[in-house]
Amino acid sequence: MDSKRNEKSTFLVQIHFRQKETWQGQVTWAEENKTVSFRSALELLRLIDEAGKSEGRTWADGRRLQQ
Repeated sequence: MDSKRNEKSTFLVQIHFRQKETWQGQVTWAEENKTVSFRSALELLRLIDEAGKSEGRTWADGRRLQQ
């Protein structure tokens, strides 16, 4: 379990628009080959944070991680 915390992940972030004082675009989790859209910089950070805590879950519905 401790080894999971030390693993690194790679994310490719594509910013498509800058509207309403934030970013919209897509993020790709390279190790899982999953791409999801985000509507704000905060949502982008949450997606990356959730991926780091996933422990076997993946980005399934294009928005959130599921078990």
